[in-house]
Amino acid sequence: MEIIDLTDENKELFSLCLEDWSDDAREAGPTRCRWVERFERRGLRVKLALDDTGTVGGMIQYLPVEHSFVDGEGLYVIHCIHVHGYKQGRGNFQKRGMGTALLAAAEEDARELGVNGMAAWGVWLPFWMKASWLRKHGYRKADRQGISLLVWKPFADDALSPRWFPKSRKRPELVPGKVTVTAFVNGWCMAMNLTYERAKRAAGEFGDDVVFREIDTSERSAVTEWGISDAVFVDHKQVSGGPPPTYEKLRRLIQQRAQRL
Repeated sequence: MEIIDLTDENKELFSLCLEDWSDDAREAGPTRCRWVERFERRGLRVKLALDDTGTVGGMIQYLPVEHSFVDGEGLYVIHCIHVHGYKQGRGNFQKRGMGTALLAAAEEDARELGVNGMAAWGVWLPFWMKASWLRKHGYRKADRQGISLLVWKPFADDALSPRWFPKSRKRPELVPGKVTVTAFVNGWCMAMNLTYERAKRAAGEFGDDVVFREIDTSERSAVTEWGISDAVFVDHKQVSGGPPPTYEKLRRLIQQRAQRL
C-alpha cells in the first residue's frame, strides 16, 4: 500500500469519490468539482491510498476548521474518509487497512503543519462514517447534534475543543402562493450534492408554481447564520438526505405541496 497526495491526474476521480463508474456520482460531480477547486485555495488537503498495483482504493479529505462547517480554531477537520467498497468499478478495497493508513497519514501531515489537533465527524449508529471507528483511533467526543457526533484528537495541551454551530431557529423564507424549495449547498459531500441536483431538477418541472432557492453554505458566514451545512427543504419541511432520496420521491413531495396551493 502507498499513500500519496492528490495529483491533477487523480483530481476528477477524487471529485467523484472514486466512483467514476456511477451515474449518481456523475450527476453530483460537477458541484463537488467546483468545491474542490475553490477549497484547494483555502487549505484543502487530500491523501489517496493505492494498492500494490497502483490502483486508488481510498481517500481522505481534511480542511482548516476556520473554513469548515465546524466551529473551532487551530485544527484541521476531516470531512470524509472513504474506502471504495463496491463490486462495480475498481472493486472492493475494504478490510485491507486503507482507512487506518489514511487517517495516520492525515494526522502526521496536520502535525507537520503545526495545528493543535484534528477533528472529525461520524454517526453514532453503526453505518457509514462510524464514530466508534474514530474512537478506536484515539478520538474523543467534542459535541453531538442528532445522530452526528463531533470527535477530536488534540495534539497540544492548549488545544480548544471544536463544536457544532448551533442550529438557527430561522426557517426558509416562503413565497406566498408558491411552493418554495430551498437548498443549502456546501459542495463537499457527493450524497448531499445528489439530493440538491435532483431537487433542483424536480422543482424546475412545475414552472411558476415552484420557486427554487439556493443558499451557498461553502461560505462560513452562511453556516454561522443557519447552523446548516447541507439540507433541502420543501416549504418548511426538511427532506431526509441520507441515503439521497430519488428524483421521483422529491418530485412527488413537491407535487403534493403544489396540489395544496
